[in-house]
Amino acid sequence: MIGFIGGTGPEGRGLALRFAMAGRDVFIGSRNEERGQQIADELGAIIPAIASKIKGGDNKQACEAGDMVLITTPFEGQKDTLQALTNELKGKIVVNVIAPLKFEKGKGAMPESVPEGSAAEQAQTILTDSIVVGAFQNASAEELLDPEKSADCDVIVCADDQDAKKQVMELAETIKGMRGVDGGKLFNAKVVESITALIININRVYKAHASIKITGIDGH
Repeated sequence: MIGFIGGTGPEGRGLALRFAMAGRDVFIGSRNEERGQQIADELGAIIPAIASKIKGGDNKQACEAGDMVLITTPFEGQKDTLQALTNELKGKIVVNVIAPLKFEKGKGAMPESVPEGSAAEQAQTILTDSIVVGAFQNASAEELLDPEKSADCDVIVCADDQDAKKQVMELAETIKGMRGVDGGKLFNAKVVESITALIININRVYKAHASIKITGIDGH
């Protein structure tokens, strides 16, 4: 099962829906158990045939249930949230989907400075007994939430553990149109997270739901 910490936002909901469509069991976590269950019910209503694959509750339950756990909270809440869940996440692959951003009038979206280098690296400094992987930061939540659309993007996956990286790349490719791309070590996650700001600004200009694709590579 794939657990989601803070899975009630657009990115968490979109990824959970797509993984359930691909046959995976998912658990939507929230600070509030009722909210997590509500979102699980709403996602199940989109495609009733997969409703049994989507469960919901609080973040602790999501961590306990998930063999792999995705962090999809806002960045400002990441540190406190993870510090409270270190025991539940011990020994697990934790996928950080967060892109720290700030918005300034006249400039649009901008990457937010993180002392540890990136949201993924901050997560790893907290979760010393977990394997943190950075991935899915640039995927369009709007596209993911439309089950009729192909995701049509590359997911750059960064991690210090090669086996964990491979597992997340394979998970990405269960979603129609997605390709997992090896982005190297976890310190590269800061570059991938920063690209999200650029994509948001491009989307505002073109009124689109753009993502990224890497050309010139064959296989992985």
